Amino acid sequence: MQKITGIDIQEHDQSKRIIKISLENNIIDKLIFPFNKFDLTALELKPFTRFTLAKSLDDLTNNKLSELMNSIIRDRSTGCFIIGPKNITAKINDTFLVKLSTAIAHLIGVPNHDAMAGKYYARFHVKHEDSSDSYLRKAYRNMDLHTDGTYVKDVTDWLIMTKIDEQNVEGGETAMLHLDDWEHCDDLYNDPVGRQNFVWGSPKSKNIDYKVEHPVFSTDKEGRPTISYIDQFPEPQNMDQGNFLQRLSDGLEESKNKIITKLPVGFSVIANNYFWLHGRKPFKENKELSRELLRIRGSFFVN
Repeated sequence: MQKITGIDIQEHDQSKRIIKISLENNIIDKLIFPFNKFDLTALELKPFTRFTLAKSLDDLTNNKLSELMNSIIRDRSTGCFIIGPKNITAKINDTFLVKLSTAIAHLIGVPNHDAMAGKYYARFHVKHEDSSDSYLRKAYRNMDLHTDGTYVKDVTDWLIMTKIDEQNVEGGETAMLHLDDWEHCDDLYNDPVGRQNFVWGSPKSKNIDYKVEHPVFSTDKEGRPTISYIDQFPEPQNMDQGNFLQRLSDGLEESKNKIITKLPVGFSVIANNYFWLHGRKPFKENKELSRELLRIRGSFFVN
């Protein structure tokens, strides 16, 4: 493992494909002052301020952190890392975590506009009761494995999910699957239906007033499978497409190679959106249940 002063870097205890990056107290302490320069409104309205935060973080590691993160996220053999403070202290509140997530994102690429929230990031709660039109907030349903950005025109190379807070939570673990570890990948990737254009829509809460068309499976520059799929949003146009999607869904959820892990509060998971799928296990019912998450999705820098 690479060594960077002030940062602990390890393989994740459940997968060699996922790298765990923990920021030591001295790094966190040195971020307090530059992070306090901007409030969240400034970050939302003036995009260049987000890059200032990113530079503050990267400067503390002599630009080694950005090199490490980009090498992981772009590498097919890994493509995923989790990152956060090694110790949660009183200094690390929800505002600090939004800023830290913003800094991390802007060392990887440019975030997309999140139409659901109306800005470059979205914050949302999962609670006991929910009347929304999305599995995202439904605590007691399994959120099946999927990728992000399936229903928008924006390029979605990567995503960040940060656990800002949780109270009275049992269950709700993160589920992840690397495409190269999926037992049924070859079978479904080689099915011609998976290369057909599917129509993808979205519910009203997403604030997207158009539909897009694209296949489930594509191929990267090296000829390896990539996937763009979520179970809620495809609109099959015939029997072949409908049955293919059912086989795909069954094959993903039945996989024995899923990684089931609990993301610590304050940590973010950052994944390549072309070959990592993610989901969430149901929570155990509790009227006091509360979890707040932050999401940022975007494209890689083009240099």
